[in-house]
Parts: sequence; structure tokens; C-alpha cells
Amino acid sequence: MNQPPVEVADIVRSRGARFFENSGRWLHWSHVKVLNAIARCRTAALGGHRDQCPQCGHQAISYNSCRNRHCPKCQTAARNRWVAKRQAEVLPVGYFHVVFTLPHELSALALQNKKEIYRLLLQASADTLLEVAANPDHLGATIGFLSILHTWGQNLLHHPHVHCVIPGGGISPDRTRWIHSRPNFLVPVPVLKKLFRAKVRDGLKRLFRAGKLVFAGQLAALSDRKAFFRFLEPLCEKEWVVYAKAPFRGPDHLLQYLARYTHRVAISNHRLIAFDGESVTFRWKDYAHGNKKRKMTVSADEFLRRFLLHTLPRGFVRIRFFGFLAGPRRSQMLQLARRLLHASGECEVPGSVPKQASYLCPVCATPMVLVERLTAAQVRRLVAHPDAFNDSS
Repeated sequence: MNQPPVEVADIVRSRGARFFENSGRWLHWSHVKVLNAIARCRTAALGGHRDQCPQCGHQAISYNSCRNRHCPKCQTAARNRWVAKRQAEVLPVGYFHVVFTLPHELSALALQNKKEIYRLLLQASADTLLEVAANPDHLGATIGFLSILHTWGQNLLHHPHVHCVIPGGGISPDRTRWIHSRPNFLVPVPVLKKLFRAKVRDGLKRLFRAGKLVFAGQLAALSDRKAFFRFLEPLCEKEWVVYAKAPFRGPDHLLQYLARYTHRVAISNHRLIAFDGESVTFRWKDYAHGNKKRKMTVSADEFLRRFLLHTLPRGFVRIRFFGFLAGPRRSQMLQLARRLLHASGECEVPGSVPKQASYLCPVCATPMVLVERLTAAQVRRLVAHPDAFNDSS
């Protein structure tokens, strides 16, 4: 893939200090930590390592990554390791993709209560799928699936939603057979919508009664019980968005999807088009108008503000497993599922994700080998005095 013309790190390094000054009244330490990590990522400030080609002897210095989960440049290695583990867990059935979205009226509340609301979103969507699938009138089985929290829309505004990846079927209540879903139908979406809405509503009321919700600024009035319940009433009357996509085209397509979605951040560097020091232009897909590709230009401060909307609480797990894939019994339940599927005649071999090429020598295209780890001071010294690097090689 070609090098993008501009990166998020370029914007942070250019405008970060002024942005901190202008936004100090609402910035949290976690926001500062994220921007500082992105600015230092793959620079001499984090140290590096010397790589050497075992074929021709060419050497090069590589800078270390910040490994922050919000950094656009640091997700590839973690994603590949995670997806490689999932490869052994793919079942030989079709997989469905269901998306649960919080209504925009809850966005401000969610931003002030990220940990509680995001946890509720993940749990309510999972409980909805498990309950509907277990109903004998629908599937009548225990399903297992993974959920991935995303908090952004294509325009970088706050848009919390959960992607659920679900095998087409589940284990019977007596654990003696695999119950297959229909080829292009898992469970009825209208039922999912109503139950999801009810579970989020009830969850919000529980959080309020337990005193776990924060109401600041424009939401301060909602700290009153009657005001909060009045706020929820119209939300319970509108139709909520639950979207079921077509099944994946086999295990290979499923794993490629996971490789793209699991460790995604709010915006990739390759969506950035230009940065002139004051404004940022990026590509976005307008889902409301037929997925039309558009360009948007915002001020650098507004871009950074939108980017930081999606900073997750410390320690928050955004990829979770539910149903028979949850907890320490996942391996045991997967073995049971495979035995039941084998008994029903399903024996397709799981697919695989194409392996990413390692760092190749620019001279002879041989994979480079790490030969020495370098501190930040050593990297700066070698960059300032390249003759010393050449002599050592």
C-alpha cells in the first residue's frame, strides 16, 4: 500500500500544542496520553532496532511503535496475532453479521459515561441475540458469537454501535445436536429491535437508580429522576436500528473481515487527503446516500476533537465473546460444536488469512532480521552521525 500523503501523527505534531491550549477545559489525561503516543510513534523518541539482511548484509534502523490501541499505525501486528488465534475457532457453517446501534439521542450521555454505556450496549445486544435465538419459535438453540464495539461514523462523529459475528446455528438445549439456521436467515430483525430497545432502556434505569451515571453540563437537569425517565420515554417509542447483513461467503471471507474490523481505529491514515497546517481533508462514505464517496474538510482542532471522541476508558475490552464462545469453556464448547457438526455431515476445513509479508530488504527482497535493540539516545546518535552506523555495519 502506498504511503499516505499525511498521517494523524503529522497533525498532532503540528497542532497538538495549540490544541492542548485551546481545549484544556475538557481534555482528560487519557486524551493527552493518546496524542503524545501517536506523535512519538515510530520516531527516535521511542528508540528502535537495527535490522540486517542475512543475504546481502544491508542494514537499516527501524523505530519502535507506541503500541497504543488508538494509534492508526500500531494495529497490524496485534490484529494479525488475534485473527490467527480465531482461525482455529472458525466453525464449518455460514456466518451472519448483525449490527446494533444506539440512537443519537443517547450520544451525549454515552460520552459522559463511556464505560457504563458501552458495557450496557455490548451486554444488551448480546443478551438480545441469545434470548431470541434460544426461543423455540425462532432458532431454539444456544449460539456463540463475538461482538466488536465501534464508536465512530465515517465522518468521525460519535456513533456507538456493535458488530456481532454469529455462526449460522447453535447447540440444542440438550447438547445432542447442532441446529442449523436457514441459509439466509438467522433470527427476525423486528424482534431483535424491540428487545434490544427494551434491554437498553431497562439497563439505563438500573444504572440511574444505582447512581452510576454522571450528568454534567447540558445534561445536568437529567440528574432528576422524573426528568431522566421523561428523557427516555420518546426513545422507547421510536424504532431502533438493528441491521442484519448477508452471510459471509465462507471462512476465508469471514477471517478477512475480522482482519479489517477487529483492531480498526476511528480513522486510518489512508483516508487522509491533505493537511495545510490549519485544516484537514479526509475521505468518507455517506451511508445515508447510497454509500457515496465524499470529501470533508474541517479545522485541525475539530479533527483532533472528533478523533478523541473515540478514546476508550482505560482497560475497557471492546472485543468480547458471548454464548458458548464465552469464558474458559470456549475450547470445550467449540469441540462439542465440531463433533455435532461432524455428526450432521459438516466437515469443511476452516479458511485462513493471508500472511503479512515481513520487513523485506530494499536491495534483494530477503526478510530482514533484527540484530540489535537501540535506546532513544542511540538512535538519535546514529541518525545524527550516519558514518558511525555505516562503520558498524
